[in-house]
Amino acid sequence: MIFKYLRKVDWLMMAACLLLIAGQVYFDLRIPEYMSEITDHLQMGVDTGIIVDDGMKMLGCAFASLALAIITTILATRVATALCRTLRKLQFENVESFSKQDIDRFSAASLITRSTNDIYHLQRFVARAIQVVIKAPIMAVWAILKISGSAFEWTTMTVIAMLVMLISITAIMHYGIPYLRKIQWLMDDVNRETRENLDGMRTIRSYNAEECRGDQFDVTSERLLDNCVSAVRLMSPMHAIPSSMLNFLTLAIYWAGALIINGVMEQTEQMILFSDMIVFTSYATQVISSIMMATGILRGAATAMVSARRIEEVIDYTPSVRDGPGAEPRSPGDVEFKNVGFCYPGTDKEILSDISFKIGKGEALAIVGSTGSGKSTLVKLISRLYDATEGEVLIDGVDIRQYTLDELYAKIGYVPQDSIIFSDTVGNNVNYGASSDLRSPEDTEKALEIAQAENFVKKLPKGLDQLISQHGRNLSGGQKQRISIARALCKRPEIYLFDDSFSALDYKTDSDLRAALTKETAGSTKIIVAQRVGSIMDADRILVMDKGKIIGSGTHDELLRTCDVYREIADSQLEREVAL
Repeated sequence: MIFKYLRKVDWLMMAACLLLIAGQVYFDLRIPEYMSEITDHLQMGVDTGIIVDDGMKMLGCAFASLALAIITTILATRVATALCRTLRKLQFENVESFSKQDIDRFSAASLITRSTNDIYHLQRFVARAIQVVIKAPIMAVWAILKISGSAFEWTTMTVIAMLVMLISITAIMHYGIPYLRKIQWLMDDVNRETRENLDGMRTIRSYNAEECRGDQFDVTSERLLDNCVSAVRLMSPMHAIPSSMLNFLTLAIYWAGALIINGVMEQTEQMILFSDMIVFTSYATQVISSIMMATGILRGAATAMVSARRIEEVIDYTPSVRDGPGAEPRSPGDVEFKNVGFCYPGTDKEILSDISFKIGKGEALAIVGSTGSGKSTLVKLISRLYDATEGEVLIDGVDIRQYTLDELYAKIGYVPQDSIIFSDTVGNNVNYGASSDLRSPEDTEKALEIAQAENFVKKLPKGLDQLISQHGRNLSGGQKQRISIARALCKRPEIYLFDDSFSALDYKTDSDLRAALTKETAGSTKIIVAQRVGSIMDADRILVMDKGKIIGSGTHDELLRTCDVYREIADSQLEREVAL
């Protein structure tokens, strides 16, 4: 996954890292050689100036290695950052094309975690891995070649230390990786609980449910904590064992070296062996250090691999609602359902069954019914938040699955039940979308006037330039609904979809808004889902739904005569309005 998203410039920087690391290893391994030469010079009693020169060369190698390491770190970090920026962008772009059922499949909490926490883990791992994956094997092989002709005892001890480390690390990884893999999924749960608490804070407080929600969060957080503690407990020896083996190996080399040196009678030969022992210890340390670096990467690799898979799942996921080949409208403004049925993904329960109707350009269709009768689902099928499982939904005489999504959405002005308000100015919330540059401030003001929002917007300190907080928390429910309605009106689409969009309005505002809509949108098709009969009495046709089926169709007067369910709804509501 990582390699296929790298750009050409990233490959060039990685190639530069390879050369820089090779140079870094070269300088690191030259230092023991200078140590050997200094030891030899001390034995032979050469001039101090030569020894100082060797020391300066050692110092130069150390600084050269440091400089190359800094440059390598900068390049590796740039590669990792660019890669993760690309992955984050690809995730965002694909999620934008997700339908409602696609988002439900992953969950919003998981999608947020994948684009933040998972990306962070991968970025941190890649930046480190580029250096270690290249440096560790080069250093290990080069150091082994340097010591391959040394004393058998020292080589044997080094091999034993390496085997002990590799066996121990393999066992630790075998038992610890499952816990590391589970962390990301538990983070999704914590993120979900956090979002629910933040979104539902008012409700939680109004019901004094802080303690209950806190207990639920504690349970979720405790699962993450227990898993992390278990992972740390199992993985903690991964650093301790190599560090200990390094100390034991140094002790063993000196112990064996002492025995070897004591077995030699001549002092000159003893000094040569002592010098060889120091050099061997340095190279053996480099070998063990390479393994230590590799173990650190292996530990991070377990988490990074899980993160990479989770990220790739989102990037490679094929949305359930996809672009059609494109189509030419045949009957502009028409909306038609032909024997439409629908079941939510993962269930066999029919939400809609055998829905058929047709509405022409400029007409207003209202939909009423009890809660759960399928009113909102019907509107969601028109806007392709879901696709019908049976039958056809046609706009302008063409199955909506033939349109590209851009073509379809250009025809529709959708106002959902829950008013979506963005953290931006009032003007930008109203004049919103791909064609916003084609509309003027006058168009925005006109849309607000029709939506009966002009007066309250004028009273805001900065008017159209007033910033709205996240989710419109500094607006009332009715104000948010009117801003949302104005957004659809400003777009001037062929078809308006109002999904119970007037529920937070008082009766006078509702009446004024309906009168303005009738006048200003006379040439557009309107489909209105409503709970209030008073809001839809003047519609050209009213559909009455119950349990996913149409049980009545006609004008207000016709339904009062022919549909018992509609008559009961109308009588109860109109009597209450008269009483009020």
